[in-house]
Amino acid sequence: MTARSARVKPLIGLTGRRFRIELISGSHPGYGQRLTDSFFTDFADRITRAGGVPVMLPYDADPEALGDWLSGVLITGGQDVHPACWGGDESVVGDVDALADPSVHDRSRDEFEIALTRVALARRIPLLGVCRGMQVLNVTLGGTLIPDLPDGPIRHLLPVGPLSDGDPEHVVSFDAGTTAQKVFGDRLVTNSWHHQAIDVCGDGLVVTGRTDDGVAESVELPGAAVLGVQWHPEWMTSDDGALRWLVDAAAERR
Repeated sequence: MTARSARVKPLIGLTGRRFRIELISGSHPGYGQRLTDSFFTDFADRITRAGGVPVMLPYDADPEALGDWLSGVLITGGQDVHPACWGGDESVVGDVDALADPSVHDRSRDEFEIALTRVALARRIPLLGVCRGMQVLNVTLGGTLIPDLPDGPIRHLLPVGPLSDGDPEHVVSFDAGTTAQKVFGDRLVTNSWHHQAIDVCGDGLVVTGRTDDGVAESVELPGAAVLGVQWHPEWMTSDDGALRWLVDAAAERR
């Protein structure tokens, strides 16, 4: 690391959603059909506090060009990855408009995030996948998903919104010697807002943390600064260390 790079804060790219402005309460009706991009500012706040510079990445940005500038990549949470991306049942997807409902499948987002993930992996840019982002990482590497988790003893879809450190029974245990164990310790109580999960891991990806019911809660690529978590570190009441890990890994790369 040069003296100059030691002074420059790492640039962390965050993905988000795109929808019509008419969905925003109080917006001017004349602008209703225009589009806006957004991400949860909790990510930006925690990245900034960890010493990074957060920047939002619109779908229009060229992933290869982004690879020339970014020190770290954060694939954020959101709607389900379209089953066409991982060999799932496409019959469950109706005729939906992601621009009118940001909770439904968005093929444009899928395509952008998968392409960006490929660039990050190829260029060894530190990458953190959060919730949907962990699933995007797995799908990018050829993995598959569980389309809908069955009811069980552990709740993976909390009935309350953020901020939350989760239910006491939602405990993730991490394998010794892994990146996840170094960041989070042996065990961590986390929040949880997901109904899908990793089924078969993609090429090279390893599950390094699970809840007691066997659901994959963290994955990584051994030997690379690549980590996925199924919970939401940006919405933990406490700082679990995930975003600090990304900023620190990005700073080291510089």
